[in-house]
Amino acid sequence: MYSSHAPNYPETNTIFYYTQFPGYAKIQNLTRVSEFHLMGFSEDPELQPLLLGLFLSMYLVTVLGNLLIILAVTSDSHLHTPMYFFLCNLSLVDAGLASTMIPKLIAAILTHSTVISYAGCLTQMSFSIIFGCMDDLLLTVMAYDRFVAICHPLHYQVIMSPHRCGFLLLLSLVATLLDSLLYNFMVLQITCFKGVEISNFFCDPSQLLNLTCSDTFSNDIFTYVISIIYGFVPMSGILFSYYKIVASILRVPSPGGRYKAFSTCGSHLTVVCLFYGTGLGLYLSSTFSLSAGKGVLASVVYTVVTPMLNPFIYSLRNRDIKRAMRMVFNKTVLSRSLYHTFGLGEKRQQT
Repeated sequence: MYSSHAPNYPETNTIFYYTQFPGYAKIQNLTRVSEFHLMGFSEDPELQPLLLGLFLSMYLVTVLGNLLIILAVTSDSHLHTPMYFFLCNLSLVDAGLASTMIPKLIAAILTHSTVISYAGCLTQMSFSIIFGCMDDLLLTVMAYDRFVAICHPLHYQVIMSPHRCGFLLLLSLVATLLDSLLYNFMVLQITCFKGVEISNFFCDPSQLLNLTCSDTFSNDIFTYVISIIYGFVPMSGILFSYYKIVASILRVPSPGGRYKAFSTCGSHLTVVCLFYGTGLGLYLSSTFSLSAGKGVLASVVYTVVTPMLNPFIYSLRNRDIKRAMRMVFNKTVLSRSLYHTFGLGEKRQQT
């Protein structure tokens, strides 16, 4: 079940796996074989090709869609504004979140192995927290950007200056790294696990904390506090921003003006509802120990489906993005036609 070539860890990182049988309890030293098993999906051989094709296609769509958003924004000078600056970073984070989860899942399906090493699990957990939390904070910053644009349009260029945008991005990154470090610190304090099976397809930090042999009360308090800081506080900021936005839009006299003002934040509001709706489902499934199937489904929607849909939401409802994408496509087609034209011409001259 476990690899005999697992790396040796220092004595300070000694991990124990606690198993209890009728009549006696046994503690096994797992210092040399530190690994977990990701049990999120069925191991039925008939389902493996379907899961492989499904997640591979979703991963390709996610990465290509978000990279196309980044390429469109960076290549069009008209989109070099604060709103699209944060959208570009959001697309980068979404691609990173999908790349943290799906390649490991695809590799597990191909190799028919659910094993992930202790170090690999901590690494995946760290990056999933970084990208997930960064997604959360970027959506909050984008809501603030829309609040300033609609409620204080005359001061928008001054308030959302390039220095202010860079500062908000850096502040989000620092807060994200702090969140990841706190979770790593809590997990590294665990020296005894009561199991090695994780009922998900990635190393969910809340499930890792629940695997400890000791009392989980302190871990639960830590999870609640972190959830309030990085969940409730940003969501409250978004709700306050949209409260001010709606109040400002309702004061616009013409229906056309109200529609034009609200259309600038419709895509962001859709992404916020999708992100926080699935994130709440994931939090409830891990906190209240709902069925494993519901927890895995919530994780898939939160970590895979949401990053995949974001490029479609922003491109289908945004004329500027669609125009920039057409420009990128036309440039690509033009460059290929010129290459083939001059390439064939040079070949003919040489012959």
